Amino acid sequence: MTAESFVHAAADLRTNDRDRYLATLVLNEAGRDAVTALYAFNADVASVRDRVTNPAPGEIRLQWWADAVDGEGHGDVRQNPVADALLDTMARYRIPAGTLQRLIAARRFDLYDDPMPDLESFEGYAGETTSTLYQLAAMILNAGEPVETGDAAGHLGVAHAMIGHIRAFGYTASQGRIMLPWSILAANGVQEREIFSGQESEGLVEALGQITELAAGHLAKAEAAIATLPGSLKPAFAPIAVLKTQLAHLDKSPNAFAPAADEPDWRKITRLMWWALRNR
Repeated sequence: MTAESFVHAAADLRTNDRDRYLATLVLNEAGRDAVTALYAFNADVASVRDRVTNPAPGEIRLQWWADAVDGEGHGDVRQNPVADALLDTMARYRIPAGTLQRLIAARRFDLYDDPMPDLESFEGYAGETTSTLYQLAAMILNAGEPVETGDAAGHLGVAHAMIGHIRAFGYTASQGRIMLPWSILAANGVQEREIFSGQESEGLVEALGQITELAAGHLAKAEAAIATLPGSLKPAFAPIAVLKTQLAHLDKSPNAFAPAADEPDWRKITRLMWWALRNR
């Protein structure tokens, strides 16, 4: 079933996390399927909140994945194509189960409505949910051998998460959730009721501007760190090309609660391919 499972994982990723799917297109053929399986697993885990009506079934789904990556799943786990592709990838590239367990554990935060407390908590969450993916993708491109990416994965993961949550601010607010550091919002006089009612204020604009500046700082540090990596590992970090454009668009957004502006797929693919060619 495994060959078919990788095809299924790619289709799932294309539907559920299109930007990461596009990023896999610049990877070499040897590592593309494995990185796609990793990203498809992440897309499933990241979307659990949107597919349940309360935390209880979400906890069950996350526990199913936790058992699956530990090899303790009930029933025939490999009947799930994404799990089948992921387990094959873990075995082939020696992906540590503990790393994926920490990603799953961090995603439990998504199931509840508690606001993200502060910057330190956000960076920890981003490290476990996003930086980890960059680190593991680089490991796959290194044929499963441990790889030291320095600050590249850490900073790019935090920047990626920050940019993503600023872009999704209106959507998460409509769910009654605050995924950006509450301490920064509160320090600017922002009230929860303003966020949940979609009310803009000078304080909110200022707070989001400060978070955008933090994202820009992480992106710059990531870019400097990526430049020092071997050319064979750099394609794992190609999403920086799209993130830089998304960051630039944030300053032009007229409304924090409006859907973020986005580019067509062909332009993103062009950016990714051009970046990959320049950074071989």
